[in-house]
Amino acid sequence: MTNHWSDIGNADVILIMGSNAAENHPISFHWVTKAMEKGATLINVDPRFTRTSARANIWAPMRSGTDIAFLGGMIRHIVEDIEKSPQNYNMEYLREYTNAGWLINPGYAFNDGVFSGYDATSRTYKDKSTWQYQVDDKGIPKQDKTFQDPTCVFQRLKEHYARYDPDTVSRVTGTPKEVLLRVYQAFASSGKPDKAGTILYAMGTTQHTVGSQNVRAYSVIQLLLANMGIAGGGINALRGESNVQGSTDFALLFHLLPGYLPVPSTAQPTLAKYLEAITPVSKDSRSGNWKKHQPKYMVSMLKAWYGDAATKDNEFGYQFLPKIPAGGNYSWIPLFEAMEKGTIKGLLCWGQNPAVGGPNSNAERKALETLDWLVAVDLWETETAVFWKRPGVDPKTIGTEVFMLPACASYEKEGSVTNSGRLAQWRYKAIDPPGEAEDDLWVAVHLMDKIRALYAQQGGPNADAITKLAWNYGEHPEPKKVAQEINGYDLATGKLAASFLALKDDGTTSCGNWLFSGSYTEAGNMMARRDPKDASGIGLNSNWAWCWPVNRRIIYNRASVDLKGNPWDPKRAVVKWDPSKKAWSGDVIDGFGANAPAEIYPFIMLPEGVGRLFGMGMADGPFPEHYEPWESPEGNLLSRTQLDPAVKIWRPQEQGTPDKYPYVATTYRVSEHWQAGAMTRNLPWPSELFPEMFVELSEALAAEKGISNGSKVIVESARGRVTGVAIVTKRLTPLRINGRVVHQVGLPWHWGYVGLVTGDSANLLTPHIGDANTTMPEYKAFLVNVRRA
Repeated sequence: MTNHWSDIGNADVILIMGSNAAENHPISFHWVTKAMEKGATLINVDPRFTRTSARANIWAPMRSGTDIAFLGGMIRHIVEDIEKSPQNYNMEYLREYTNAGWLINPGYAFNDGVFSGYDATSRTYKDKSTWQYQVDDKGIPKQDKTFQDPTCVFQRLKEHYARYDPDTVSRVTGTPKEVLLRVYQAFASSGKPDKAGTILYAMGTTQHTVGSQNVRAYSVIQLLLANMGIAGGGINALRGESNVQGSTDFALLFHLLPGYLPVPSTAQPTLAKYLEAITPVSKDSRSGNWKKHQPKYMVSMLKAWYGDAATKDNEFGYQFLPKIPAGGNYSWIPLFEAMEKGTIKGLLCWGQNPAVGGPNSNAERKALETLDWLVAVDLWETETAVFWKRPGVDPKTIGTEVFMLPACASYEKEGSVTNSGRLAQWRYKAIDPPGEAEDDLWVAVHLMDKIRALYAQQGGPNADAITKLAWNYGEHPEPKKVAQEINGYDLATGKLAASFLALKDDGTTSCGNWLFSGSYTEAGNMMARRDPKDASGIGLNSNWAWCWPVNRRIIYNRASVDLKGNPWDPKRAVVKWDPSKKAWSGDVIDGFGANAPAEIYPFIMLPEGVGRLFGMGMADGPFPEHYEPWESPEGNLLSRTQLDPAVKIWRPQEQGTPDKYPYVATTYRVSEHWQAGAMTRNLPWPSELFPEMFVELSEALAAEKGISNGSKVIVESARGRVTGVAIVTKRLTPLRINGRVVHQVGLPWHWGYVGLVTGDSANLLTPHIGDANTTMPEYKAFLVNVRRA
């Protein structure tokens, strides 16, 4: 989240897209309701009429997988309205804080769905030189603040989205034209300097082959409307569990180290090469370019990991770190593809249940059979833990040795959780765990103790990476000690670091994660603070727990003021500059605190310092472009390029076609079950509320197929089949796509073959294909057929 939960209550317009917040994030919806009580307009875009839709002022039905067509139409609407009625928009913000007026290489081109620089053989954009800025003789990007130069970003944006007119968008998405226009006009109204609009999204946005570009489209819209950095604005990801944000911050993803530092690759054999690669350079004096400090964060992290063994002479232990092959992909789908081929011999499955939650679950269950060993760490025996005795399988044919380690529930352990709003809150142990269950920290520490002892005795590949770790957590590891290690130390004094401003690249400081430096200082555990008073008037609650970075509640908050430091909207001021004191008040200011407003640009994490309408860092194009899902009932009406050309295709033989599978399916969650179901299908009360897998379909489709409410149905894709109870409902309605009717089917994915209640997982149907940037699986749009059981 750029903002935080309670800040949603400051919004004038709220767009919820790719999320059923009322049902899946009910506490977030408390703040949506607070905003609506003050007059805010709620817009919900969703293939289904959900509980969120029931509360919305405007519900826009949409074919799943066509988000960019929908949002591209909004971008076109806003750009045209800016040219027609600039007085309704914050033009100073657009000129000074975005790259709207920055000039792009004249060689940049877009032709029939493909951007310049594409290499069809590798399915990648190998040459992105035409996606770069034009620069002057000092190396500073050129600008035209009148937005008239044909190579400026604003003109390129206008040109790109000219195709996304309401009629075409309606034909692609199935959203009625009049509803599209209502949505566009309502959200564009937040572009006035005294208005604020926010976007809330979840997995319905990201679980597509174009999921990252869906979020990019939100960014383009929010920058055009000057909604980034302000109270009641921003782009806010609704995390599905209490510490998803925290796990991401601490390198859950394969391509990152803690604090979002890039993982080393074979292209960076030395620390110097690595630091050069991760340290952007800007020649513009107004660019804060905060990532130029990344060497301090990396060296301090290495000191936290390797202690006295990390010295300047050995590159602070950089050579201990494994290096992934340049361009290597170790995300979910490639891991299971490699597992099936026998490349991966063992799996630590920690709080994960791929036998239910993984895409193409049949294939992933079979991949588990190739393992030599599997360790499952969980509260109950999950489907993954007992994959070897699942229905239809002879356990005697599976040689995998499975170990089950009983874990603690969240109420049975102490530690921090970081919520969607980046708020790190310390929570305490409420009750002892049952039996032999242990908390995750205990398991990790004792497992590593044993591994270190084996490496010390027997050696092994890159043994120093293991044996030289600063690993002294003892028999009973203390979460607070780990939190202090994460915060970091001044190694000369032994005192805890006050913030990441104190970190150095010379080996005299340590810090496990620079973003969390300041969370546990000499003043105590900042995450444990519980002062509910709010002096800001906008719900910053700055003394409640601790928010990364440096307790900043709204990031990019320099964009909330003009070039003199005066808030665009005084009644919702986030920060304010006092020229007499030469100081900021309000939230913790983004960037260098002593800098006067006009001295640096507000978007400090980018080397140019301004928000990118044109995003040259993406794998599949600098502008979001509509492509159809891998499995689609329709051809691409916006170009002749059907699928995102940068997407990797893993199993082409498993692609379903609309002649056999004519209906669009999407997956979702219900309030009564939790994720892959282990935590709820082993409890009697949620099991009683939703005992069976079900399938939602419209009244029209049910009549066409002769299916009655409550009857059993079979849903099939090119990869598998599921059986469920038919729920015939008005929540799904047929959509008219390019002149013909297309039906959609809704499938929850919580069920499996273990627990008090069992059933088929919807992921038996989903494909092994993912987003071009992240490889996030495309759970939300695929083709199926439906028939009576």
